This record gives sequence, C-alpha cells and structure tokens, in this order.
Amino acid sequence: MRVISRKNLRQFWEKHPDARQVLQAWYIDVKHANWNKPSDIRSVYQTASFLSNNRVVFNIRGNTYRVIVVVLYKHRQVYIRFVGTHKEYDRINAETI
Repeated sequence: MRVISRKNLRQFWEKHPDARQVLQAWYIDVKHANWNKPSDIRSVYQTASFLSNNRVVFNIRGNTYRVIVVVLYKHRQVYIRFVGTHKEYDRINAETI
C-alpha cells in the first residue's frame, strides 16, 4: 500500500518519542500490506475499528495512541488523517477528520 504521508507520523513521534518504534513498525507493515477489503486489515489488526467513509482507526501502543486512516483499496492508498493520543482522539470526529 502507498502510505500518504509518513511526515504526520514523524512529527508525532518527535513529540512522543515512546511512539516512534511502534509507529515505524506500523508504517512498514502497512507499506508492505496488500489490502483489498476491510477483512484483510482485520486479519492482521484485530483491534482496528472500521468507520464510514473508508476510515480505519488503529490502536497504537496498547491503545495509548490512535491513528486514523482513509483506505482507498482500489488505488492501494492509505491516507493518514490523524495521529494522536487517546485523549486527543476523544475530542475529534473520527468519521470526518
């Protein structure tokens, strides 16, 4: 999958160094993934949440952090829409961000 944009992850782990290793591992996993449908994601990330508008929420580092992406399966693209703490996640609308 093509992940757009890794910069969002890097900016986040610069503020939260404890997230660096897990976000880098998540990025590599997604980059090498071949997702054609939500069940492909679910088979690897059992705790992922699926929302409307092709949004997927990933729990990172024991649910301390959240990553929201938009997955365009047909185009093999994953757009990072949000990277934040669980508290920051609670203040946004994950379906529209």
